[in-house]
Amino acid sequence: QVQLVESGGGLVQAGDSLRLSCAASGRAFSSYAMGWFRQAPGKEREFVAGISENGGSTDYVDSVKGRFTISRDNAKNTVYLQMNSLKTEDTAVYSCAARWSYPGRRSSDYAYWGQGTQVTVSS
Repeated sequence: QVQLVESGGGLVQAGDSLRLSCAASGRAFSSYAMGWFRQAPGKEREFVAGISENGGSTDYVDSVKGRFTISRDNAKNTVYLQMNSLKTEDTAVYSCAARWSYPGRRSSDYAYWGQGTQVTVSS
């Protein structure tokens, strides 16, 4: 089992950058593929980015390609989401999640979830 805690959200202006972190506790973090999801008010939860267990493979939803970068540091039990050139439509609660295998974009495939961190992008 793994516990996940996100941090780094906040209120920024369009065009700004933010880096989200997801700290994991528990066993065998490096055994999990990780993902970032987001949910905007009134919308379904959406896959944003995923990364394989060793960080060698990544996957992004088209709307964030070229702007967001997912990475992980297994020595620190942490996965990151660097978000650049933020847009108002990126406003959402961002959550990290862990699953046993990579790849995967369905939230139902992820076994463990953090509580989420709010990202608000103003125009």
